[in-house]
Parts: sequence; structure tokens; C-alpha cells
Amino acid sequence: MRQGRLWIDDAWATVGMIFDFILLVALCLYLQDFEKYPQGTRVALYYIVAQCFYVVVWSSRISILFTIIRLTVPGTITRRVLMSTAVIFGIVWALLFSQLWWICETLPGWKTQPRPQCNLGRDVAITQIITDVLGDSVLILAPFHLIYKVRLSWARKVRVLSVFSASAITTVVSLTHAYYIFTGGGLKVIMAAMVEASMSLIVANLSVTVAFFCRLSTEDDAPSSSVPIRTFGSPPRKRVRNPLATTFTGTETTVMVLEDLSESRSRSLKTSNADEITLSDREGKQTSELC
Repeated sequence: MRQGRLWIDDAWATVGMIFDFILLVALCLYLQDFEKYPQGTRVALYYIVAQCFYVVVWSSRISILFTIIRLTVPGTITRRVLMSTAVIFGIVWALLFSQLWWICETLPGWKTQPRPQCNLGRDVAITQIITDVLGDSVLILAPFHLIYKVRLSWARKVRVLSVFSASAITTVVSLTHAYYIFTGGGLKVIMAAMVEASMSLIVANLSVTVAFFCRLSTEDDAPSSSVPIRTFGSPPRKRVRNPLATTFTGTETTVMVLEDLSESRSRSLKTSNADEITLSDREGKQTSELC
């Protein structure tokens, strides 16, 4: 936050985190303490769980998409296409949101159950399979076109692509969720929805988490006396020259004359002895004159 690198993808990830917390609280009330509440509150809890699921999943996908958009150059065709894809994601989210209300309100018989749960049926299952597979495919394939052109080592490219390819895990979980909807799995549908929402949010924050741990490992491996590692966006550092560590290069040579310290010391001793003798002679002369 101090470096001012927050963007739209971080805002969408925050939205997903908030609604994931609401989903968790509503799910606990819906599964454990539903008998304490009137029937209308039970129906409301189910709607909160169902709609918060869509909010978490699709806000996480939009967050990942805007993370990919950050890698593009402003004004290019690729950026415009991805921005249009983000709008399509929002439209799909609105359609799924409306479909849930439409199906559940046209068949109100489920509202009288002790634990109300709408039978979504085949239409919702097929719609979720199509939208989840297509959405995750975009999130997996779009970074390949961008990372392939970047001048990075092969190991770093594989690391970056593996982070974005983690959306395939969400696809597997979403297919399981759609299967339970298709077969009328009851509480299995709700539990699979909770797992899918959690995985979507984890994948959305995976790029930041991996970058954070890579930075920590780099700082731990670097020796304390080495030059600090520069990252993109960091200010240039001034090089301080150590006057005690001088490196001689080239073919020039320097002749250094070293004087024997023992001779210089003996000469200094001789000089000091001569001065003492002279001083003693003068004192002797002054004493004889006084006598």
C-alpha cells in the first residue's frame, strides 16, 4: 500500500473476501441453528448463501482477469479485448443471479421445507458448466499469449503460468458442484458451492501470495554484505565506493618504495641519544661555570 500499486483487481478481490465471510456466517446459521428462526428467515438464509456464492466466484474471476489486464500495454487491442471480457463476465454474473431468482420463485414449494433448499435442476447445472468452463479457459489461455512475448527465463515463465493455470482447480470443483446440482444432491450442493467459492478466492490471491513468498526467499538467500536486489519501481541506489577496497585493473603498475622500519627506528634512536648527550654536556658546562 505504501508503494501505491493497488488496482481494480485488488478491489474485486476485497469484494470477494467480504462476501465470502458473509457466506460463511450465513452457511453456519443455515446448517446449524435454522430451527431457532422462523420460516421466512430460513428462506432468506438460503438466498444469502446462494447469491453470495455467485458473488465470490465471479468477483474472484474478474479479479484474476484484471490481474492479467495489468500485464498488457494500455491502448493495445489485447487490452481492449480483455476489458470487454470483463464486461461479459459481469453480464454472465447478472444472468446467473437472475436465473436463480427466476427458477426458485416459479417453484415456491421448497420454501415450506424444514431446511429450505431450492431444486435448481438441469438448466442451472448446464448453465454453470458452460459459464465456468469458458470463464476459466479465458483465465488460463489469456496469460500464455502475454507471457510468451516477455523476455524471461523459462523457469520464471513456468512459475508465472502455473499461478494463472491454477484456475483449472476451480474448474474441477465447479464441475463437481454442477454434477451435484444435476443429480439433486441436497446438502452436497451447498458444501460443494462453499468449496468452489473458497478455491476461487484462493486462486485470485495466489499471484500476490506467491510473489510475497518468493520475495522472502530471495531476501533470506541473499548474503548480508551483498548489494540489495532492485525490483521494478524501486528508486535507483547510489553506489558508495569503499576507499579501503581498491581494485587495480589494466597493465599499469605502481612502484611502491617501502622503507625499513628498523633502520628508521634506529636512526630516530640515534638522534634522540645525540640530543640527550648534547643536553648533558650543556648541563655539565653550566654546572662548572656556576662552581
